[in-house]
Amino acid sequence: MTARPAVLFVCVKNAGKSQMAAALMRRRAGDAVDVASAGTRPGTSVNALSAQSLTELGLDITGEVPRALTHAMLTAADVVVVLGRDATVDALPGPRFETWDTDEPSDRGIDGIARMRLVRDDIAARVDTLAAALLPGGDLSKLTTPTHVGGIDRLLSPAALTSTRRAAGVGNPRRELR
Repeated sequence: MTARPAVLFVCVKNAGKSQMAAALMRRRAGDAVDVASAGTRPGTSVNALSAQSLTELGLDITGEVPRALTHAMLTAADVVVVLGRDATVDALPGPRFETWDTDEPSDRGIDGIARMRLVRDDIAARVDTLAAALLPGGDLSKLTTPTHVGGIDRLLSPAALTSTRRAAGVGNPRRELR
């Protein structure tokens, strides 16, 4: 990992969960982490309830625009976090991949802003854990989250990824992703 790690949050539409995760990481990590978000099938605008739930925390994502996931975004990231059950991303050498099977309160009959607050709080707790590992003094190797990427379950360790990255000749270009 470089001196300034990069994290990419991905969901299907890049309208809700990945936008929330990105905003929460930017607040938590500031300029110490490069943060981007994208969608596998991006929507046209940010989910209004997602934006409202973040406004309650003093965060504004209403100006964000959903973006399509690109290969360049994947290769620029140190960590790729896929949020939710519906998004899938094929693993490639380089980034560490994690899948966050986030809480889905609608499965319990909770909808509207109450649902979105629970989703937000689940994502916020996960972002705090990831940020602690990425920030100076943190230890990414302690995150041994089983991941499900591209239909393959695997446990990704930073050492294995670094070795794979070197063998494949894959670097981690620093690019502005916002």
